[in-house]
Amino acid sequence: MAINDTPSGDSSATTPDTPTATPESTLTQAKRTAGQAKATGRQAKTSGTRAAKATRTQAKATSTQAKATVGQARSTVEQVQELAERAVLVPFGASLLARDNVVSTVHGLATKYRTRDGIERELKRYERRGATARNRFERQVRKTRTRFERTVRQNRRRFEREVRTVRRDFERQSKKLTQGRIG
Repeated sequence: MAINDTPSGDSSATTPDTPTATPESTLTQAKRTAGQAKATGRQAKTSGTRAAKATRTQAKATSTQAKATVGQARSTVEQVQELAERAVLVPFGASLLARDNVVSTVHGLATKYRTRDGIERELKRYERRGATARNRFERQVRKTRTRFERTVRQNRRRFEREVRTVRRDFERQSKKLTQGRIG
C-alpha cells in the first residue's frame, strides 16, 4: 500500500480530515523510515556482534582453563623431575669441586717445594710474615699500655686535687670552729 492509498485502493480519493500529501512531507517520511530501518539494522548487527564476541570470550576462557589444567599437570611432573635431577647433580658437582681444589692444592705445593731454593724462599716468606705479625702485636700492646697508664695518671691527679680541696675546706672549717670557742 502506498503512503496515501486508501483501503479501497483509490489513490486519488482523499478523505476530508487527511491532509493532502506534499512532495516534501513524503520525502521526509521516506527519510525517517529509511533511518529507522538503518537503526534497526545497526541494532541487529550490534546485538549479533555482541553475541559473537561473548561466544569468542567464553571459548577463550574455556581454552585457557584447559591449558592451565594441562600446564599444572605438566608443571608438577617437571617439578618432580627437576627435584630428582638436583638430588643427583648437587652431590656430584660438589665432589667435582672438591677434587679440583685438591688437585690444584697438590699441584701448587709440588711447584713451590720442588727445589731447595723454593723451600727456602717459602720459609723466608713465612718468617717475614711472622715478624710483621709480632711487630703489629707489640705495637698494639704498647699503645694499650700507654693509654691505660695515661688514664691512671689522670685519675690519680684528679683524685689528689679533690683530696687537697677537701683537706683545705676541712682545715678552714676546723679553724673557724676552734677560733669560735676560744674567742
